[in-house]
Amino acid sequence: MKTNRFFYLIKGELIRLHKYKVTTVSLMIAIIWGVVLYFVEGDIFNSLLPFLILIDATMMSLMYIGSVMFFEKKESTISTMLVTPSKHSEIILSKIFANTIHNFFSTALIIIAFVLIKDIQINYFLIALAVIIATLFHTTIGLLLSYYQKDFTTMLTTIMSISFVLVIPSALYGFNILTADIWEYILLINPIQAAAEIINQSFKPIDLNWKYYFSIAYLVVGGILVYKYLVLSKFKKYAVSISGV
Repeated sequence: MKTNRFFYLIKGELIRLHKYKVTTVSLMIAIIWGVVLYFVEGDIFNSLLPFLILIDATMMSLMYIGSVMFFEKKESTISTMLVTPSKHSEIILSKIFANTIHNFFSTALIIIAFVLIKDIQINYFLIALAVIIATLFHTTIGLLLSYYQKDFTTMLTTIMSISFVLVIPSALYGFNILTADIWEYILLINPIQAAAEIINQSFKPIDLNWKYYFSIAYLVVGGILVYKYLVLSKFKKYAVSISGV
């Protein structure tokens, strides 16, 4: 992988995110969430802020990469990349990294605002690591899902279905509605809950227990496996299929 070419691809993906108004939408969402959190106090705020960061790093990552892939499909830009010197791995990783960079800064806006306004106690290294790992994993999943979406409506329906199946149980557990001890173990196979574990541990008091390290390993190893054996291996077939060849 040539470094200069790879960074050029990442730059192109960031420009494309701006072109498709994804950056604008994410900034607007960050502002809206910031306004909502400003009027929330006490224990509700302490629970809601990590939850919103979780949603931004997971479900919004799926939404953003899915939107970009949909617009590129309409413009047939992906299939044209097949005739360039760029490797498939470079094209895919540039999309994953660009979406992670974009999503990281939109999430950072919320965090910085509330560090200044409400003086929340947070470990900056741990929250940065958590957001990056969670976004990388879910962006990779989003790429895989985009291979099978026929249109934008189908993509939204798929994301909503994932939200129902994965986010709701994690939210119920996070807000202490699911309280049985068994949920602590069952939900760890849920990537949303794994992301929640590493995000929650960024807020003080910090307790880096076995669930924290398991969740990091689960997301990192799982993301690598999904990328290598599903996203990368199926990319050429997807690119050719949308070219009309």
